[in-house]
Amino acid sequence: MTNTNKPGVLFWIIGIVALLWNAMGVLNYLAQAYDMEMATEKLSAEQIAFMDALPAWNTALFAIAVFAGLAAALAFLMRKKLAVMLFIVSFVAAAISQVYWLFGTDAPEVFSDHQPYLMPAIIVILGLVFIWYSKKQKDAGVLN
Repeated sequence: MTNTNKPGVLFWIIGIVALLWNAMGVLNYLAQAYDMEMATEKLSAEQIAFMDALPAWNTALFAIAVFAGLAAALAFLMRKKLAVMLFIVSFVAAAISQVYWLFGTDAPEVFSDHQPYLMPAIIVILGLVFIWYSKKQKDAGVLN
């Protein structure tokens, strides 16, 4: 079955933004997971110790969020309805991780000089936008 509904310009813009956003997330995850200098070069010793002490399940959620998000963005650009489910998986993993980060740790105090609430808010908002827009495109028949 072929899809005859052509996506508009906004579809491609959001798809490329999702791809770049999640690719940056994968890069950040790999830098953190493999202790690359780029992950810690702007952090204090206290902040590095904090990051090193995060539980493994939180790191796993980070990995799930960014890799599912990257797969979702690719599926979205290939116009596959699987993108919706992958964006949801990515969002749930990211949201749990960010809630823990903000309310289950002392991250806001440790990272007070880095606007600790900004990135979690952006992550949650973009996650919701990607889910909403991909569902909208699925309902419009653009994703098959």
